[in-house]
Amino acid sequence: MAEVPVDVRVAAGTRAGGLEPSYVVPHRWTDGGIAVEGGGTGAQLLLTAVACCLLNDVYREADIPVHGVLVDVDGRFDDETWSTTRITYDVAVDSPEAGDVVARVLEQVDALAEIPRVVRGEVTVSRR
Repeated sequence: MAEVPVDVRVAAGTRAGGLEPSYVVPHRWTDGGIAVEGGGTGAQLLLTAVACCLLNDVYREADIPVHGVLVDVDGRFDDETWSTTRITYDVAVDSPEAGDVVARVLEQVDALAEIPRVVRGEVTVSRR
């Protein structure tokens, strides 16, 4: 089995400035929306959903000032079945708070983020 790499990057607030977005998604917590670097393939959209969920949860769950968030998601897909073989991510938060405080927020987000939790579980997808 060979794996096909797919990568997506999303950012909002002060972290969105360096991106060259393919498109921008409206966002309730920032004026400029969520900038998305990635395309519209199914694999890219799955990773975008994971990334946007994480980004949103940082803004929603943080009880600290958040000026910007950048999420990089790397996915690997089986080249024959296109099933997901792994998804990893990094989150960078622009906040005046200390690194350990931001790390606690990211631990909370990792535990709560709905779409990553769904993808981690055993999900059956079938046509009706």
